[in-house]
Amino acid sequence: MLKLNGYLRILKRSNEGAPYLATVTAAATSNHTVLVASRDHVTGSYKAVLLDGAAPLDKLEGDVFELSELFDHLTSGDIVRLSPASGAIRVLYRRNSPSNTVLLTERCDHYCLMCSQPPKTPNDDWLLAEAFELIQLIPPSAQELIFSGGEPTLYGLRLVELIRHAKKWLPKTALHVLTNGRAFSDIKFAGSYAAVEHPDIMTGIPIYSDDPSHHDYIVQSRGAFNETVQGVLNLKKAGERVEIRIVIHKETLDRLVKTCEFIARNLVIVDHVALMGLEVTGFARYNLDNLWVDPFDYKDILSEAVTLLNNYRIPTSVYNHQLCTVNTDVFGNCKKSISDWKREYLPECVPCTRRDQCGGLFSSGSLYRHSRHIRPLF
Repeated sequence: MLKLNGYLRILKRSNEGAPYLATVTAAATSNHTVLVASRDHVTGSYKAVLLDGAAPLDKLEGDVFELSELFDHLTSGDIVRLSPASGAIRVLYRRNSPSNTVLLTERCDHYCLMCSQPPKTPNDDWLLAEAFELIQLIPPSAQELIFSGGEPTLYGLRLVELIRHAKKWLPKTALHVLTNGRAFSDIKFAGSYAAVEHPDIMTGIPIYSDDPSHHDYIVQSRGAFNETVQGVLNLKKAGERVEIRIVIHKETLDRLVKTCEFIARNLVIVDHVALMGLEVTGFARYNLDNLWVDPFDYKDILSEAVTLLNNYRIPTSVYNHQLCTVNTDVFGNCKKSISDWKREYLPECVPCTRRDQCGGLFSSGSLYRHSRHIRPLF
C-alpha cells in the first residue's frame, strides 16, 4: 500500500502560510514547483524542496522538508498539497496512475451501512476550490479523473462549473463522477449537467435493491430509491452515460438477481453495471458481522446476475473480487478495479498464474476479513 498522506519533518520554513499545491519535479525551474533532491548540493529558489539527502540549507530558499522513505514513490509530474505550518503532505495526483480520485467533499445526504468513507458535517468547500486549482496543474495527457465524495452533487451548479472547467483544461481526460444520483431527479439540474457536453463522462450511481424500502434502508435515507431512479432516467433522457453500481453484501445479496432483473427491464438504457465486492473499512468494518459474506459462498448467485445482464447486452463488470473466489464463467467480466495504491495480494497469491489479471484485495481491509478460499490458480 502506497502512502499518500502523512507528515514530513520541516527543515526550513519560509513562512507560516496556508497549505499550497505544487508539482513534483526532479529539476525545478520555477518557484511554483517542488524539487525532489538527492544531490549533496542544491541551490536555488523553489516553492518547496523535498530532500532525501544532505544539502546546505543556507543556499536554499523556500520551504524545505525531509522526504520520508514512505514517500519515495513520488516522481516528476505528481502533484502534492504541502503545509508549511505542520509539514503535512498529501498526494493529490499521481502521474503514473491510470486513474486518480479527486475528493470533492466529505459531506453526504446518505448514511450507507457499508460506506467506506463515513460522511462528516463540517463545511469543506475548500476541497472544491482545491479541485479547480488541481485541474489546472494536471497534464492534458491524464487518462481519467474520478470525482468522488461524500456526495458531489451537494454543490449543485458549482459541480457543473467544475466539470466545465475540467472540459476546458483537460479536454481529452475522461471523467467518472460518483454520486447517489438523487439531485438529478431535478430535471433542470440534470439538464444543466448535460449541457456541459463533456466528451467523455460517466456518472456512477448506486442502486442496491429493486425494493424501494430496502434500498432506502441500506442508504439510510427515506425516498432515496425513487429519486435515484428518476435521476437515472433524467440523465439518460439528456443523453448522459450512466453506470449503475451495486455493492454486494448480506443486505444486497438476497435480491441481487432481482435487482439486476429490475435494471434489465426498467433501466436497460444504462451504459454499464458494476457488481462490486465489499471494501472492509469505514462503516463496513463497524457493521462487518451484519454485512460480510465470503465471495466464494455467493459465486453462483454472482454468475446468475452476470449472465442475466450479459443476456440483456448490458456491459457488466465485476469489481473488487479475486478470481479464485468466482466461477470461471465471469472471468471475462472481472476487472482489476482496486486502485494500485491500496491493492495487495496475500502470500497464497505469489505462485498464481493469473495474478496479473486478478483484482487483488483492499489493503485497507484484507487484514480484517477476506475469503477463506484464496488460493493460486494454475
